[in-house]
Amino acid sequence: METGKNGLKRSMGVMTGISVVIGTVIGSGIFFKQGQVLETAGGTTAGLAAWIVGGLITLAGGLTLSEVGSRIPETGGIYIYMKKLYGEFVGFLTGWTQVAIYAPAIIASVAAYFAELFADFFNISAQWVPTIGILTLLLITAMNSLDNRIAGAFQVTTTTIKLIPIFALVIFGIFFGKADALGQTVNHMTATTSGNFGLAILATLFAYDGWATLANLGGELKNPRRNLPRAIIGGLLIVILVYVGVTYGIYRAVPANQIVSLDNQVPYTVARQAFGELGGKLLAIGILVSMAGTLNGKMLAFPRMVYAMANEGVLPRYLKKTNRAQAPITALWTTAGLAAILIVMSGADWLSDMAVFVIWLFYAATFFGVFILRLRDKKAAVKPNELLFQVPLYPIIPIVAIGGALFVLINTLIASFSMVLISFIFVAIGIPVYYYYKRKRR
Repeated sequence: METGKNGLKRSMGVMTGISVVIGTVIGSGIFFKQGQVLETAGGTTAGLAAWIVGGLITLAGGLTLSEVGSRIPETGGIYIYMKKLYGEFVGFLTGWTQVAIYAPAIIASVAAYFAELFADFFNISAQWVPTIGILTLLLITAMNSLDNRIAGAFQVTTTTIKLIPIFALVIFGIFFGKADALGQTVNHMTATTSGNFGLAILATLFAYDGWATLANLGGELKNPRRNLPRAIIGGLLIVILVYVGVTYGIYRAVPANQIVSLDNQVPYTVARQAFGELGGKLLAIGILVSMAGTLNGKMLAFPRMVYAMANEGVLPRYLKKTNRAQAPITALWTTAGLAAILIVMSGADWLSDMAVFVIWLFYAATFFGVFILRLRDKKAAVKPNELLFQVPLYPIIPIVAIGGALFVLINTLIASFSMVLISFIFVAIGIPVYYYYKRKRR
């Protein structure tokens, strides 16, 4: 078994990588954000366009990050990228933000969405939702404490299973739906979101979020210079096709106003219309499996970043401990513990929105890094390695990616200043933490 310099096994191939991308992206968002996107966009044509534009922004980001990741094929994801690009301080703040805010918040939100659907499916009282979410998180974390091939196999399996309810929704909506997929308008919209196409795109980006987590596994991928770009790009193309197809199918199956009023119940309603009560329940089970796979993908990827930081001495040393299976055991359970606290403290929607805003701050800087890396090569008279992935249509696609990131940040700032302020406070807390560990290492 090939082992990377970081002590983690290089046992994941390109198909596992694609499964991680698809599995971590396709989860709760495509099912739970349909009503919000449609209401915010103001109609089905604008709503479908929002999903397409959100996908293109994400793809531009994926292409750009793929070149950065190909040039820096190490475990730790954008934490390592930012450190190599902008220095130790900025790298630490990137990693700190992911460890303290993004990873726990996004994991908590997915676990909470899973728990909500699980409780609804089994007619369990809403008061048990936090408990269900925490128990699910603990089970997934326990599985990830074993050999990474087990979590990888679970990822491939759940990714395959999750495509079943997705294809069912698409096929029924397109061929048997009676509503007009395009041209419908939403009659009952809130005054603050009515017809705001920008905020509709912003809502889709939570559903697309998660694609960059594969970069955290750079040290465990076989031939990461080649396989990381292949997995990110291949996975994202599949995700975009799936999201547009699901959205079109839902718009065909359910009238626009009903989609908004049903909110989280849209997929189950479509499934029940298509396949009856039993079929609806089977489809709901498929969606639950899909969300479990998403949670697994995030628990597979995020603790590797915590491990990478601890391994460099900028987080407590106990976080770099691995077990017999060479899994970053303490990083795994610490991440799970923080997420469990957030499940109890806050709602899934607020957590997901905050997580998306925070991570896009650092996405923007990472996307700009492709210009820095190419300039460094030019100054050093280094010819591009034929094994390196190079983003096509350079510099247009990186500019689109940066523009998309700025779009997310500005719209979030306008829509929810208080959330942005809280996010910056959490980031700022990392400054004294950085200097503490810097002095400690001396």
